[in-house]
Amino acid sequence: MTTFDEREQAFEAKFKHDEELLFRIYVRRARLMGEWAAEHLGLTGDEAAAYAKEMVSEDLKEPGHQDILARIMADFTAKGVDISVHRVEKEMEHTLEVAREQVMTD
Repeated sequence: MTTFDEREQAFEAKFKHDEELLFRIYVRRARLMGEWAAEHLGLTGDEAAAYAKEMVSEDLKEPGHQDILARIMADFTAKGVDISVHRVEKEMEHTLEVAREQVMTD
């Protein structure tokens, strides 16, 4: 195997590792957002856990975080929870950092 082939394999392995790490971070963020939103929706116990799992599924529907944001805002509106889009986006930024820290220390 040539040095070029070895470098190519190393780059491919790093890319795969980085993508898997990002996926885990985004899944964790979705779950954390689900837990946060569930609390504001008055859900507890199994209902809150199920809602958090739904957010993970929701996040896999489309690239980006807009699917989670839209779902949470729709649920907040339906339940009369008065939290702005800006506040939810700020929480998404916060939970992304928390998720990154948690995944990196797992």
